[in-house]
Formats: sequence, structure tokens, C-alpha cells
Amino acid sequence: MPSVPPLSNLLAFEAVARRRSFAHAASELHLTASAISHQVARLEAQLGVRLLERSAHGVRLSTAGEQYLGRISGALSALVAASDDVQQGVRDSLYVHSTPSFASLWLMPRLHAFAQAHPGIALNLSAAHTHSDFALGQADLDIRYGVPQWPNLVVEPLFEERIVPLASPAFIREHRLKRPEQLLQVPLIQSNVSVVQWSDWFGAHSDRHAPDRFTLRFDRAHMSLDAAAQGLGVALESSTIAARHIAEGRLRIVFSSDKAVRVKAHFLVYPARHARRPPVEAFLSWLHGAAAQG
Repeated sequence: MPSVPPLSNLLAFEAVARRRSFAHAASELHLTASAISHQVARLEAQLGVRLLERSAHGVRLSTAGEQYLGRISGALSALVAASDDVQQGVRDSLYVHSTPSFASLWLMPRLHAFAQAHPGIALNLSAAHTHSDFALGQADLDIRYGVPQWPNLVVEPLFEERIVPLASPAFIREHRLKRPEQLLQVPLIQSNVSVVQWSDWFGAHSDRHAPDRFTLRFDRAHMSLDAAAQGLGVALESSTIAARHIAEGRLRIVFSSDKAVRVKAHFLVYPARHARRPPVEAFLSWLHGAAAQG
């Protein structure tokens, strides 16, 4: 089994990669810039690959450095959090990872209820499009979005969603949107990572084809929703994830509820052994209950 690089070298590389500066990393870790540089050099020598590209203009990650940072940053965060828990006497800690839009738009507004129901559980929540690496101990549970192709893990759908065109009330009034074909005459907002694309929606609810070009494209659902709320066009998103925008009147479903594409796209994913931990069991029960309530 290959030897694990010294933690000091890993911390030095992570700090430089995050701050894009040896000086800033040195200040953060209370070391000299020279010491940080030597630690990173030793890490590169052990791995046999260049992680950072140094120039007069600063520091940037190499391709290998980008990939390596993505693999170790979660593990380092888990180590820091675990150490903090031990120092503070926390016994029931829970590490949950989620996709960013689900975390901010659906999960965060409900976390107060979980905290009230389980005051003894210390919840650590992280969010990114990349999945947690359970082999590295990055998370207890992962809330993932997409087509479920994750072997050797428990995969539980959270809810069925309706994917619908959404726009601001003013935009709908201005363009007098009543029929699907009218969408071809207004700006459409493309959500690049959505499992349901405009071509799918037009195929289900119109005899017209979706346009090939879009005025705006985003890789986060919350950005697509915010753009639509600003009157920049029509977004095709989940009415479940957009529930707060709709409830606050910033967005409306453009057509009737039958003009939707129904999917199950958000999944709770975890190794089966994790469910034996009481904090995990408690969160699983609470999350499924919250999802069932709408």
C-alpha cells in the first residue's frame, strides 16, 4: 500500500491551491512562504507529479493539481471537523453532503426543524456538484442529483418532481404567455445540468422543436430561478425546488399543471453500514418525513 503523504504537506498544498498564493497560505498556517514552498515541493516529489504551476503572475493548479485537490479537500475538512468534535466533546456528529441548489433552496429552509427535533446532533453540511467519496470518509450521507448509477450504495429517491416552465408574473403578463409555442418567441433559460432539458419538455407538450440556442445558460438551478425572477426569460426547473420563489410571488408556473415532466432526480445515497449510526438513522427518518410533507 503506498504511503500517505505527511499531513503538513497536504495542508500546505491545500492552502496554496485555495488561496492561490504561497504568502497567503503561509500567513494562514503561521509559517514562512519558504517553508510552505518546501512542503509542497516534497509532496510533488513523493507523488511524482507537478501540482502547481508557478510563474511571475502567481500560482495556478495544474490539471493533476485540480484533480488531486478535489479528492483531498473533503477528506481534510472531515479531519478538521472530527478533531473539532473531539475537542468540544461532541458525540453525535453527522456529515451530510448535497448538491448546491438542493442545499440552499430546499434543505436550508427546513434545517431549523431538524435542529429542534435533534438538538444533540452536530450537523456538518457541505455542498458541491461533485459526489462525496465515501471511501475517504468525506460524508455520512450524500444527497445527489441525476440518473441513479451508483453501485454498491443504498439509493433512495426523495420525491417526485414536476419540471415546469417558470417566469416572473410581470414577464408572463408582458408576453401574454398562454400556449407552449409562444415560448419560441421569448428568451429561454437553459439549465445545463438538469435531467430534463427544453427538448424533453417540447417533445412532451408541443409539436414544435426546442430552440438550439439560448440567451442564458447556468449550471446551478438557483441561478436559473433567480434569472427568471429578474424577468430575463423562462426557466425550466422543478416546482419543488422553486417552491419558495413561487410562494413569495417572484415566479409563477407559466402553464397549467398538466404541462409538466415528472421525474425522480434527487436521491439520498449512502453505504448501508452508515445507517447503523443513530445520527444517520435520525436524519434519514427526518429527511424522508420532510420530503413526504412536500
